[in-house]
Order: sequence, then C-alpha cells, then structure tokens
Amino acid sequence: MPIGTAFHDRTFALCQSLNYREWSGYYTVSVYEVHHEHEYNAIRNACALIDISPLYKYLITGKDATKLVNRVITRDISKVAVGQVIYACWCDEDGKVIDDGTITRLEQDKYRWTAADPSLRWFRQNGLNMDVQIDDISEQTAALALQGPASARLLKNVAEADITNLKYFRKTSGTIAGVPVDISRTGYTGDLGYEIWIPWDRAVKVWDALMDQGRQFDIHAAGMLALDVSRVEAGLLLIEVDYISSKKALIPSQKYSPYELGFGKMVHLDKENFIGKRALARDHKQGVARQLVGLEVDWVEVEEQFDKFGLSPAAPSQASRVAVPVYAGDKHVGKATTTAFSPLLKKLIALASVGTEYSKTGTRLQMELTIEAQRMKTTATVVSLPFFNPKRKTAVPV
Repeated sequence: MPIGTAFHDRTFALCQSLNYREWSGYYTVSVYEVHHEHEYNAIRNACALIDISPLYKYLITGKDATKLVNRVITRDISKVAVGQVIYACWCDEDGKVIDDGTITRLEQDKYRWTAADPSLRWFRQNGLNMDVQIDDISEQTAALALQGPASARLLKNVAEADITNLKYFRKTSGTIAGVPVDISRTGYTGDLGYEIWIPWDRAVKVWDALMDQGRQFDIHAAGMLALDVSRVEAGLLLIEVDYISSKKALIPSQKYSPYELGFGKMVHLDKENFIGKRALARDHKQGVARQLVGLEVDWVEVEEQFDKFGLSPAAPSQASRVAVPVYAGDKHVGKATTTAFSPLLKKLIALASVGTEYSKTGTRLQMELTIEAQRMKTTATVVSLPFFNPKRKTAVPV
C-alpha cells in the first residue's frame, strides 16, 4: 500500500476531501477541497505549494558522470553550465522515448536527475565500465513546487538565497528556516515558479515556513487535479497518458519518437554517439508519421450538439485522461490524449497526436463527443502549443 511523503502530516491535515491517488508508491492529494478551483486559481493568480516528492531522483557523480549522461539523453550535456537545469528525454536503441525529466548540473561532474519512472537499472546498465556513481536519492530528497505569479515575492521573504537573479531553468542554493535547500526556477505549470529540493528528514520545517509566510500572498496547497489542468494549458506531456514509455509499450504504435512528441529541439544529432542516435538521424531525415498538437474545441458547436438532445453541456471540471478519437471527415487520423476546460482561456482544449499531414496550425478536424451514449463529432482546430505562455514565466521577477 502507498506510504506518506515527508510532508504527509501537513498535507493530510489540509486534505478536507480525503481524495488521494497513488504516485510511485506514495499517497498524493488529488484535491484538498471538494473542488480544485481555489488551488488552480492559486497557481495562476497567487502561489501554490505542491508536493512533488514522489518523483524519482538520482545523483550522478564521478569522473565519467558527464559521459554517462551524454550517452543516455538526446541533448548535449557538455553545453550545460554548472547551475543550469535542462529538460531532456532519453530513448531506447530504436530511438523511441523511454522517459523525460530534468537534469541539474550541480557541479562539473555531479548531476541531479529526475524521472517519472524508475530508471536506476537503465542508468547503471549504460554506466558499466565507467568511473561513475549512480545513487537513488528518491527517499532522501523531498521536493516542493512553489508555483504562481507571487512565488518569487514569497521566496524573497522566506529564503536566504539569490532569488532576484535566478534565471529560468537555473538553480541556486541557500536556506529556508535554517534548512539547506536547492531552488530551481522550474515547474510543471507553465507559470512563474520554482522547485525546492530539501533533505527528507528536515522537509517539514520548509513547508511550515512557506505556508506561514505565504499567507500574505494567499498561498494554497494544490493537488494533482489543479496541476493537471495547468500542465495541459502549458502544453506539457504526462507519461503513460500523452505517450507511453517504450519500455511499457505493447505494440509498435504505442512507441514514440521524440520528433512525434514535440521534443525535436532536444535531439542534438551533432554530439557524440548516444543511445538511439542512428534511428533518430533517420527520423530527422525522413520525417515521422505523427505530431503532437494542441486542439481547441468549438464550444458553440458542442452546445448545439447537446441542444439536439434537449440538454445543456457542462464544462468538465477536471482534465480527462481518456483518449478520444480524432477524425478528418470520416478518416480516423489520431487521438486526443488529455482534454481539459481551461478556466483562464475559457476554452475546451486538448493535447493530441495526429497524422503529420493534419498537424498544420489552423487545420479543422473533428473530435469524438459522446452524448446520451451516442457518438457524435465536434469541430476541433489545430493550434500551436503551449495554449498559455505568460511572459512572467521567464521574465525577471519583480
């Protein structure tokens, strides 16, 4: 059965809904109140505190640490400076994505690597005969995501660290409530935000300091339902939902090239040899059959469809992770993997995988819509991702 994270005593006391889910063996709050409205609004209008401790976390050290990282990921880690964070994916020998995550260059030969799925065996297999140490620090390092437009002001109040000069996808170190922490300007909401990396046994002190000082900034603890809507607005993918790890795929069509997931810019074919390079060079040259796109659903048309049944549609309150067929006329051309109603944009939006010939911005497709157990179609237009990309995400915080 799941166990609590380092923050469980605090999150359990706040979780009025008792609505939990399992994440990598841990209890994770889905929503603290009956509805996630306040939590979502905190992410977009104030600041929200999210327990992301269940992420898998690895420490890579040793003379060959850079060599190992470069062998596994598609990006060129040699171009990454100490104190910089990158988002990266890693592939199997056939160039199909295994997982994605962040890698922080802590020192010249020291990296902290996050992953959605357990990756220790894969990293160690590829580090054989190298002078490298790979440690699973998942249960030693707790993590919090502090997200929202007020997050920088809160951190300036509570942290002994240089927050003002911390650039997007960079890391700094300092203390909060006397506890040593790393703070990276990263997150999964597409907004101004930070992730805080904390020793597990002292993590509660950091939570308490943030929540105490955060009252003046209207801080809220936020769960997975609010995070799910936010990450769809930001065009961010979720493994086993928007794509399947090649290690878990049952059939070839469930495996994805980075070029099919919008990860093409993260594939550096000019660097030294890495796992999947030959296959990815072929994909780059020949192209791929599918593309990740954003879809905007015509809500007026949805209303008209419901009106035929004498019904009014209700905007879905939470993101749906159920795949929905996408058509061009009568031809099935792909699937919408996550669908959500954006409270900010006032639109029904979806992440979708469609045939490359149907992926051009402005293309009008149809998405399946079920009303009273009858399968209908409604117009969905291809749009560029992300749906929401505020300047504050990357700007110098004030």
